[in-house]
Amino acid sequence: MKKKFVNKKEAKQLISKLGDEFAVIKNPGYIHPEYELYPLAEKIRKTNKLVAAVMDMDGTTTTTEVLCIHSLEFMIRKFSGRMDKTIWQGLTEKDYPHIIGNSTTKHVEYLISTYSKSFKKNEIIKSFLFAAVWTIFFGKDQQRKDEVLLNLKSFGCHNLIDDPFIRKFKNINALVDEDKEQISEYLFNKYKNYFNTFGFSDYVRLGIDVYYQRYHEILERIRLGESRFIAEELFSDANKHLIEAMPGIAVFLPMIKGMITEYQELFFDYLIKSYENKTGKTLSNKKIESARKYFYSLCNHFQKLPMKTAIVTSSIFYEADIVLREVFKVIYSELNHLLPDSDFKRNLIEKFSDYNFYYDAVVTASDSSEIRLKPHRDLYSIALYKLNIPKNDFDKVIGFEDSESGTIAIRAAGIGLCAAVPFTQTSGHNFKAASYICKGGIPEVILKHNLFL
Repeated sequence: MKKKFVNKKEAKQLISKLGDEFAVIKNPGYIHPEYELYPLAEKIRKTNKLVAAVMDMDGTTTTTEVLCIHSLEFMIRKFSGRMDKTIWQGLTEKDYPHIIGNSTTKHVEYLISTYSKSFKKNEIIKSFLFAAVWTIFFGKDQQRKDEVLLNLKSFGCHNLIDDPFIRKFKNINALVDEDKEQISEYLFNKYKNYFNTFGFSDYVRLGIDVYYQRYHEILERIRLGESRFIAEELFSDANKHLIEAMPGIAVFLPMIKGMITEYQELFFDYLIKSYENKTGKTLSNKKIESARKYFYSLCNHFQKLPMKTAIVTSSIFYEADIVLREVFKVIYSELNHLLPDSDFKRNLIEKFSDYNFYYDAVVTASDSSEIRLKPHRDLYSIALYKLNIPKNDFDKVIGFEDSESGTIAIRAAGIGLCAAVPFTQTSGHNFKAASYICKGGIPEVILKHNLFL
């Protein structure tokens, strides 16, 4: 095609040649155009061969979505001053379809639009200034630091990072609540007059900074081994695992790489238990024996034809690195407890001692831009490129997502075989873009659908 510019009629003709089904993707409010049209790959229900699997992280591979939801709710609480749950119980199921699966910008835009009537200007200023200082002094992601500094400059108060009172906290390993309150009050009293009026885009930018500060503070504490303390603080349950593998992942990942060469019966029994725990249902003996035969067949199949794998997440690399390291510790532990001592076990768990030993590609928001995250196709297109999958093999790739936006992104990237694996908070999403909706998660994909082979 030589033409670079076309009129509306010609554009319609060109678009009509791209497919029969399209997704309308709304851009953030500050982006032109208002929306984009994506042709979706034709749905595939069955395939004779699979060469690669691309998977979301939060909610599909790991359980970290609950931490993201908490951090978004924290942002609303800080902006409104309603930290007490007796005053406001928090986000509800009606919010979940709008705050899971999209970019952080889209999530925050929704929450600002929905809850802005409860916001208090002084609370917004106070929470943003503290988040800015924490990010610059204690944050680990340079891109976040740069973005926060730009926001400070836009309000003319970027010189606060050189304030002697604030800098004395720089070398403290961790801020206690008393420190946080002292810093917040000082910053507010000294710099509040820099903030006159707020537009919608200001709310969004500041909201993003407060969200990330909270999420990164939690992740850093997890990295430092404080998971039990955080679980007690946030959920009143010190034994709650903040980052776990989703049901069936500890079996699925080694299986598709052809790593399950022994003890297939143990992996299968583990998978059955995962399915029962996920669904609350019990398979009949007849179905179990049928599934067992197909599971053994899959294990043997992938020993001959192992799949390439990629994790694809809208989280930035700093977040994904911590989450994946934690979840692979869990998988390592699960496999260690599942298998008897043997050379097979030692070789297998070594491959799960670091996620970099396993994945062929890890694609994060840091590989793209905040305005091009899911439901845009970019992250999955990058994954296909990194995996070196030619376009004529896109029909041999399977994609897994737990959100509406994620399933759209998979199909928009040219992958027709898309399995939705919703969890509690995404069960209300619209999964029209998916080829299958597997409420039993990864265990159902294997036990009931034989991985669609």
